[in-house]
Amino acid sequence: MKLIVGLGNPGPKYAGHRHNIGFMALDRIAADHGFAPWKGKHQGSLSEGRFGSERAVLLKPETFMNNSGQSVQAAMRFYKLDPADVVVLHDEIDLAPRKVKYKVGGGHAGHNGLRSIHAHIGPEYARVRLGVGHPGHKDRVPGYVLHDFSKADQDWLDDVLRGVSDGAPYLASGDAAKFSNAVALRTAPARSGTGEKKPAQKPAANPAPDATPPAPKTEPRSALQRLVERFK
Repeated sequence: MKLIVGLGNPGPKYAGHRHNIGFMALDRIAADHGFAPWKGKHQGSLSEGRFGSERAVLLKPETFMNNSGQSVQAAMRFYKLDPADVVVLHDEIDLAPRKVKYKVGGGHAGHNGLRSIHAHIGPEYARVRLGVGHPGHKDRVPGYVLHDFSKADQDWLDDVLRGVSDGAPYLASGDAAKFSNAVALRTAPARSGTGEKKPAQKPAANPAPDATPPAPKTEPRSALQRLVERFK
């Protein structure tokens, strides 16, 4: 069984923030795959369900981002899970919008939600990094992530959320390659057509002759002039 965690901050005030893309992804997964209604448990909001034969628990910590690890640790203890059974979905400013990367282990890169989870269960869990882009300067990061996605973001955001939902069964089964492929089919669909260029047409080696025959040459001299020329 997998515990799939989405990071964010609870309450309608934060619902549309870039920092809440993890919550958004779990909401899409639960809706698309017919999971049970959300209920309050383990200091978070929890929904249980299955992807075929694979059982999974979706968890949205409601401790606020900086204390996400408390909720994750409580759920792990209840279900008797190890860090290897946990997958965390979170916003990533070091990835461009539309980019999604899967990794296991590593640092928290200053992300407060991951920092808290590291402190409670260690770093050896999987995470899905959901790119939201960077504001350009580190001093602008807090205001950037704690702000709603713009209208211009909505198309790619919908593609990402649908792709993550399509790939969720592979998160539950631990198949990172198939998960990444499912996301890519939404975020970078194959172009139509073969992409092959048509060969350039070569000019005909022997162009067809003019159908109109050339006009006969006319003799500019008169008959008398030709006779005189003959006896010179």
